[in-house]
Amino acid sequence: AVAGAPLPRNTVLHGDCIEVMANLPEASVEFILTDPPYLCNYRDSQGRTVANDNDPRWLEPAFAEAFRVLKDDAFCVSFYGWHEADRFITAWRKAGFRLAGHVMFPKRYASSSRYLAARHEAAYVLTKGRPPLPAEPLPDVLPWAYTGNRLHPTQKPLAALTPLIQAFCPAGGLVLDPFCGSGSTLVAAQALGRD
Repeated sequence: AVAGAPLPRNTVLHGDCIEVMANLPEASVEFILTDPPYLCNYRDSQGRTVANDNDPRWLEPAFAEAFRVLKDDAFCVSFYGWHEADRFITAWRKAGFRLAGHVMFPKRYASSSRYLAARHEAAYVLTKGRPPLPAEPLPDVLPWAYTGNRLHPTQKPLAALTPLIQAFCPAGGLVLDPFCGSGSTLVAAQALGRD
């Protein structure tokens, strides 16, 4: 974004998310909801992979930029790779985020099996500053519906994202998803009257 130019809204900005966010004004978005690579070298049964899922160098600079562009007293919800939780938490804290909650999404199916059958997704609720407490807090266990992963190998269902946007982004607010994937966050935001 050019200094003094209006912030782009209802737009997909293609490119490296660190470089794209570096060009956004400071404190310009009301909510961040994102599903970054989990650092697990993901490969689905069809052979599809996720870019940069085998290289953690993007993690700290991406969340530093996310923190910078998020308004004060606002929320970021980030999915993460459980096996690299310490690396994610370190990056979030280093950026300035405060861990404010943890959300679980139980699945009716196993997305992978090793020592355990992976039947859930998880995300951390992070804050920049101290947003006011909600009158009706969101439960920390939310429903999950399988998407078929037709558009992206790790596509998130709209039904899982919608309550997060409703709870943590004001009406008419601007939602940012630096790791856009299939665009589910964008579709959910638009359906809820957020940009």
